[in-house]
Amino acid sequence: MREIFAGLPWWVKWVAVPVIALVVFGSLIASVVHFVVYLLFKALVFVALVGGLIYVVRKVRASSASRSDW
Repeated sequence: MREIFAGLPWWVKWVAVPVIALVVFGSLIASVVHFVVYLLFKALVFVALVGGLIYVVRKVRASSASRSDW
């Protein structure tokens, strides 16, 4: 691979090749990033809902335990 880029100017290696890669694979990269963000958001919603459920159940159990003391 180094032999291929050996005689080329620096801007071909560091500007032109990445730009071509982004043009060719840009939609694929964007869809992968979108999918990862989607999964992270769904995981965050799941954690928030489970945490809320645990909070509500503990509050209900604590209030029912205090009423049984009467």
